[in-house]
Parts: sequence; structure tokens; C-alpha cells
Amino acid sequence: MSPAPIPAEHIARFHAAEAARFLAAHPRCVALHAQAQRHFLFGVPLHWMADAPSPVPLYVDRAQGARLFDVDGHALIDFCLGDTGAMFGHSPAAIVRALAEHGASGATTMLPSTVALDVADLLERRFGLPMWQFTATASDANRFVLRWARAVTGRRHIVVFNGCYHGTVDDVFVDLDAGGATHTRPSLLGQVADLTAFTRVVEFNDLDGLRAALQGGDVACVITEPVLTNIGMVLPEPGFLDAVRQLTRDFGTLLVMDETHTLSCGPGGYCREHGLQPDMLILGKPIAGGTPGAAYGFTAELGQRMQAAKNSAPPGHSGIGTTLSAGLLTLRLMRAMLAEVMTDAAYAQMFSVAQRVADGLEDVMTRHAMPWTVTRIGARCEVQFARQRPRNGSEARAAFDDALESALHLALLNRGILLTPFHNMVLACPAHTPQDADALISAFDAALAALRAA
Repeated sequence: MSPAPIPAEHIARFHAAEAARFLAAHPRCVALHAQAQRHFLFGVPLHWMADAPSPVPLYVDRAQGARLFDVDGHALIDFCLGDTGAMFGHSPAAIVRALAEHGASGATTMLPSTVALDVADLLERRFGLPMWQFTATASDANRFVLRWARAVTGRRHIVVFNGCYHGTVDDVFVDLDAGGATHTRPSLLGQVADLTAFTRVVEFNDLDGLRAALQGGDVACVITEPVLTNIGMVLPEPGFLDAVRQLTRDFGTLLVMDETHTLSCGPGGYCREHGLQPDMLILGKPIAGGTPGAAYGFTAELGQRMQAAKNSAPPGHSGIGTTLSAGLLTLRLMRAMLAEVMTDAAYAQMFSVAQRVADGLEDVMTRHAMPWTVTRIGARCEVQFARQRPRNGSEARAAFDDALESALHLALLNRGILLTPFHNMVLACPAHTPQDADALISAFDAALAALRAA
């Protein structure tokens, strides 16, 4: 729970007032949600969309740059950006042009293309790895990478960090409980296998725990984000990731870095910015301009091992790959993003806005005597309901206050600001301005004042 002295009944009263304000301002959303009950679970195309803090979902009409326009005519400053899918803004000019130029040239052929070579070359120059494979989503990329890791090492176990998120990959939904025991995440629907049989969980920043997990020499890979981002942001302590790299080499274990979210750290992601050398790298969400597309890269030496594993296997489906992966249109969008959108200048603008937001939020929290913290990496920052930045997933989870978070998100939405649902994450894109940052800070200030008044 939050350390701020805000009684639960005050938060509930504040949320109720903000909910009434939302309903009054969004009659079209209310009507569409009633209509949607006929077609969708919980009235939404994907069930988790109903977990948003508003009493009915916000129905979108269109999005452009850093703005989102709802069906009731409101223009919102979008700091969610599709939870990273539109990290470089909605419909960048290069993406619009690529769609116009190539929309009539075919979308998918299930064959290689010259544009695939263009994209692979851009990826190698940017991220430093020579070999690549393409998928439809980052979830697929993570799933396939785990198969490859097991195939080339002949090992069955993997290691993840507590509170990790790597999409909808069954193997990674394993947590540590308060006593340190591992368990399959109970929220999973339809899960029948015991995921703890082949997945070990260690706290982030715990080198002794990682060493113990690797000690048996039976771990195919350690898969992690360089910074945990979906349990609330957890930064690596100085030297931690370098030590992880060394430990994995010592035990013959592959190191997989999932940079789907940490692409916000720089043109080459967190690993390139900090000189890390993973065996495999996952990229997803924004690299195809907000359309489904992802990739995973790997070293040449590992590529040889992967080819040998495939050549030595019996003929038939490998369990790796989907029909719509590496489609022509998707690759053309990736090329446009890598060559024209994800530039040094774009990152500089994103970093500047994110820093302005982080500094402003800290000032507001100080003035309102809220003992919380702000964590920032590159273009991404997050308010966490803790006096100090969490150092692992357990500490980050302990700082959650779902009722307070939901109420604040709704209050910001009513004041024209959209944050990422499920946690207090702010993402800056090249289209955001200093004035947008100031609008968020002002809305946060007004929301805390209204919360106090409740």
C-alpha cells in the first residue's frame, strides 16, 4: 500500500466523483459500451481493456502524433502511446508515406524479400547483432527464442526474474511468494501444466540467487529486460547486468535481453547504450510503426548452433514461426521506422520531455507531501508509491496501491491526460512538447489537490 496518509474511504470518494465526471462528459462512450456487450467479452475486443480506470472504456476515434481523439470529441495528450506500440507517436510521416507507397504492393507472401535484407542491415548497424529472424509480436519472439535456447543447449530449464514480463509466454508466468517459494501465477486462465517444473525465479539484483539457480548447469537461458518495466520500474544496480553476463558465460547459459520496452533508452536500446553483449535480443511493439511486427537477433556463433539444431532434427514443424511473420508490408514499415523515425534527434526530444515530466512530478509530490518516487530511463518514467526506488519485483509489487492508482489515472483522464493503464507509466514521443509535459504536471497537481480535498 502507498505510504501516503490517504484513508481508503477518501480514495473511494475521490474515485466516485471522478467517475461521475467521466460519465457526464462521455455519453457516446457510454452508449457504445452498452452496444458492445452483444459482441465482446466484458464489452471490449480484448478482455483486459475493461480493466481501465474509467467506469466505461474510452472509445477512440483517431490518433495523431501525441494526441488521441475520443468519440465524444475530447482531445487527449497521450502519454500511454499504446503501451509502447506507438512510442514514436501515432502515424509518423514516414509510416504514412510507406503505407501510401506500398499498400498496393502486397502485404504477405511467406517468401524472402530484398526489403528483409535492408531491415536486417539496419538492425545490425543499430543493435550490433548480425543475424535476425522476424515474428508478428514480441510475445512470439520470446516464445521462439526459448525454444531455440533449449534446442541448442540441450537443457530444459530457464531462469526469469521475479515480476518479469515477456508477453504471453507461458514459461515466464512464475513468481516468488513472500516466503521465497516459486509458484505458477494464479491469475492465468486455463493453465494446466506446472510451470515451475522448468522455470526458476530469482529476484532482480540478486547475484547470489542467480548463481544458485545456474549452479546445476542445466539452465538453457536467462531471459530478462535490462530494466524491469511491468511490475513498476526496477533499475539494475551498478554492475549487476555485467555480472549476469559473466555468470551466464561461466555456466554455459545463454543470455536473452528483451528490449521491447527499453527501446526507450536510446537508438540502440539499453544494451547498446550500456555496452552489454547478450546472446539474443528481442525487439517488438514500436519497430513496425504501431502495427504487428517484431524481431529477434543473435550472434553469428549462436546462429551456427541454431542451424545445426534444425538440421539435426527430424523433418516437420519446428514450433517456430507463424504465417504472417516477415510480411512485405510489415518489413517496409520496419525499414521506415529504423531509417527515418527512430533517429538521434527523435530520442533527444523524447528524453528532454521525459526529464521535464520527471522533475515536475517530483516537485508536485514534494509540495503535496507525498512520499513517493519517480524512476526514469530515457523516454520512460514512472511514479511509484514508495519512499525509495524498488530494487526487485517483490519491493515493486509491495508498493502497488490499485485503488489509488486507478483514481489518479481517472482524474488525469478527466483533465485531458492519458497514462498507461495498470501502472503509473509515462512515455514521451518525439511529438510531445514542453507544453505537453507542463500540462501533465499541472493535471497531476490538480488531481492530488482534489484527492486531498476529498
